[in-house]
Amino acid sequence: MLMAHPTVLADLLKRYETLQARHDKENNAQIRQRLNDVSYTLCVATGTRDIGAALKAARHQLLSTRPENDSFRAAT
Repeated sequence: MLMAHPTVLADLLKRYETLQARHDKENNAQIRQRLNDVSYTLCVATGTRDIGAALKAARHQLLSTRPENDSFRAAT
């Protein structure tokens, strides 16, 4: 199975969380549609069929792709 790049997953999670918070405050059609779109994309990116499973899979994948240390980074 193809796996989404961690940066893509992190962006999708952030967009989902932001839209979910907005949806909780102001339930309108535009926000609901955008939330549905990002939910669908998360499901496709994680190979799941529902948003709960997609969120769990994306978070798990992001945790497992973190390097043990950041020694590979250039010194600032």
